[in-house]
Amino acid sequence: MKIEIWSDFACPFCYIGKRRLEKALDLFEHRDKVEVIYRSFELDPGAPRDTESSIYELLAVKYGLSLQQAQESNQNVAQQAKADGLNYHFDTLIPTNTFDAHRLLHYAAAHGKAKEMSEHLFRAYFTDSLHIGDHEVLQKLAEETGLDGREAKAALEQGEYAENVREDEGEARKLGIRGVPFVVIKGKFAVSGAQPVEIFQAALQRAWEDQA
Repeated sequence: MKIEIWSDFACPFCYIGKRRLEKALDLFEHRDKVEVIYRSFELDPGAPRDTESSIYELLAVKYGLSLQQAQESNQNVAQQAKADGLNYHFDTLIPTNTFDAHRLLHYAAAHGKAKEMSEHLFRAYFTDSLHIGDHEVLQKLAEETGLDGREAKAALEQGEYAENVREDEGEARKLGIRGVPFVVIKGKFAVSGAQPVEIFQAALQRAWEDQA
């Protein structure tokens, strides 16, 4: 049974949703018959790779908030993440464009390491405060995932896997996906947002019964 997850590494709810889906899969009796595919989605394709603005300043401008409101909003998200065992460090987070991180995900997928790379990228961004738009950082993440770091960096510098990212985003548009995380099970059952574990469990069971 195929499960596709559209997400962005700069999306705090995507990491939460990913963890909740994983918990639901751990409880799913047919887990060994499930294939999880990680799809790319950019919340802000026009985001700069490098900026001196903090995440709070960027959010304040984007949503018309005060800095205090932006900080309080992120603190609430951090509390939600903590409940799922994730540690978010918004104060030191480095905002960036995620396109190259998504290209690295597809490089990893081509080498059977998409799951591990997805986890490394999310943790690098939200927990470790690393610049996931920087190719040196991405090279190190590739190496930590058990891949050839120099080969991965060369692929990025040569523009490889851009079409893979665009294909995922094109498919998202066809499906009408406007926000992430967005999970599609068996090409038929959709779960939008970082839903509770129970919702993911119910969707998995429904899809499995439909398949049977």
